[in-house]
Amino acid sequence: MHDSEAAPVSMIDRLVLVLDSFDGSARLSLAQIVRRSGLPRSSVHRILERLVAVRWLTREGNDYRLGIRILELGSLVLQQDTLREAALPLMQRLGTTSRHTVHLAVLDGVEIVYLEKLGGPSAAELPSRIGGRAPAYCTGVGKAMLAYADDETVQKVIENGLAARTRFTITNPVQFVRELQRVREHGVAFDREEAVRGVGCVAAAVRGPGPAVAALSVCGPVRQLNFTQLTSMVQQAAQRIWRAANAGTPVPSFRGARPGAGGAWPPGVLDAWATWPRMTDWL
Repeated sequence: MHDSEAAPVSMIDRLVLVLDSFDGSARLSLAQIVRRSGLPRSSVHRILERLVAVRWLTREGNDYRLGIRILELGSLVLQQDTLREAALPLMQRLGTTSRHTVHLAVLDGVEIVYLEKLGGPSAAELPSRIGGRAPAYCTGVGKAMLAYADDETVQKVIENGLAARTRFTITNPVQFVRELQRVREHGVAFDREEAVRGVGCVAAAVRGPGPAVAALSVCGPVRQLNFTQLTSMVQQAAQRIWRAANAGTPVPSFRGARPGAGGAWPPGVLDAWATWPRMTDWL
C-alpha cells in the first residue's frame, strides 16, 4: 500500500492541520506544530518548508509564523467582498442605462481578474467571466488601474511583453506609457478593439487619493458604444463605488498579490477572438 493510501488524511487535510496550528499563536516551533497537528514530524517538516517557499509561512530561526501571502489573501477576500457589495447596485443601474455589459475588476500582477460581470445584450459573446483573467495592458480596466500604479508595476507589465492581440493593440512601450499618462489626465481609459476584435470598453478606476483598488467598465460592440456619453457615466459610478465601499470598513490595497494559473482564460482564447469576424458584422 502506498504511503498516500495509508495516510489518515489527504495532503490538503494535512496542510490545513498545519496552518490551523497557528490559531492564536504568532510563532511556533517544529515540535509545537507536530504536537498541535498530530502529524508525523517528517511530514510536518516537508509541509512547512514548502509553505515557506511559497510565502505562506516565514521561518525565523527555528520558529515559523504566518507569511505575507496569508495576509495578502485575507486582504483580497475583504476587499473583494466589500467592493462587490458596494458595486452591485451601481453596476446594475449602469448596465440598465447603457444597455451594455458592465465589469468590475482588480489588478493582479500583470493581469486583471474579473470580480463581477453583469450582462447586456452582447454579454454571451464576450470572453470575460467572473474569476477570469486577462492581460492588463490591452484592457480598459487594466489601463485604468495601471495609470495609477507605481513605476515598478508598470515596468513589470512592459517587461512581460505587450503582445499584439489585434491590430489596434498598443505594443510600443513608449506609446503605452503615454497612454497611461492620458488616462491619468482624463480619468478614463478606452479600449477600442485592443483586446478583442469588434469589442470596445470605457473604464474608470475605483480609487481615492492613492492607487486604484479596482476598475469599472462598460463593454460592448465598438460601433454601438458612445464613448463620450459613457465616459461621465462610468466615472461617476466608479467614484460612487469608492465612496460606498469606504462608508464602513476601509478597503485594503490589492497591491502585492501575485498572478496565478487559476481562473485564467484558456490559452489562445484572445488570439482566436482577434481573428474571428467582427462582432458587429452579425449584430
